[in-house]
Amino acid sequence: MTVTLIVALALSVLIGVSLGLLGGGGSILTVPILTYVAGLPAKEAIAASLFVVGTTSLVSVVFHARRGRVKWRTGLVFGVASMAGAFGGGLLGGHIPGTVLMIAFALMMVATAAAMIRGRRKAPSSGGDEAKKLPAVKVILEGLVVGLVTGLVGAGGGFLVVPALVLLGGLSMPAAVGTSLVVIAMKSFAGLGGYLTSVQLDWGLVAGVTAAAIVGSLIGAKLTGIIPENILREGFGFFVLAMGVFVLVQELPSPASAIVGVLGSGAVAAVLLCRYAIPACPMHRNRRQTDTPQPAPIG
Repeated sequence: MTVTLIVALALSVLIGVSLGLLGGGGSILTVPILTYVAGLPAKEAIAASLFVVGTTSLVSVVFHARRGRVKWRTGLVFGVASMAGAFGGGLLGGHIPGTVLMIAFALMMVATAAAMIRGRRKAPSSGGDEAKKLPAVKVILEGLVVGLVTGLVGAGGGFLVVPALVLLGGLSMPAAVGTSLVVIAMKSFAGLGGYLTSVQLDWGLVAGVTAAAIVGSLIGAKLTGIIPENILREGFGFFVLAMGVFVLVQELPSPASAIVGVLGSGAVAAVLLCRYAIPACPMHRNRRQTDTPQPAPIG
């Protein structure tokens, strides 16, 4: 076993930790690990990430379901729509240049990081989740869009699904995290099916990364409720933002890569300074709003 493979497997544990704690973020880590550490081409890395994240999500679902955090009806409706979009995205992604896919992936990372740092609204943790009327049309349309994005670039899973389940499905945050894992598993395997029509995978490497991610998911499940969600989300958001800038620097031609590197580093530093050193920073107001329960959406 080479040093590179050992490092890739060690880092893969973080994939599962992210999924177990936040209901997302697995592919945000998987694609860079497989591309820049394991050395896979972009398309193979994206396809492999779909298998890794899908399998790890299935394992995590068991833990959350035992604690009543999975709303199966909402998850299956959203998941079936996502599968259709993901399969189409996987078919399309197999015919797009790898550099274009990686740039699109990096932009998704930056958008995901911004959403994580800014925070998201919480629905009240009442017991009426299942009794709430499900806006099926909105859920299906959202599922198609989320699935298409995930199937195309292998990212945007949980951090698009969880807010959609909160806002459209009216689920509490714990239920949205648990239910999102059902959706992620369904659309990940559908997207993988689309990619396998045009790429081949090193299944030995994929199996090793998947096993490491599953170990991480068990660790993440144990940590659920111990680490405050807002602290974990913000810290992971800054990490994803830095990774997004790194991927852009790697994929863009010079001098664009240097410009993005300088501007991106400055943006990360500015956000950190504003968030934690300037009392009047608008981001403090966003954080207070995130910590305040919001009324459930009507419909």
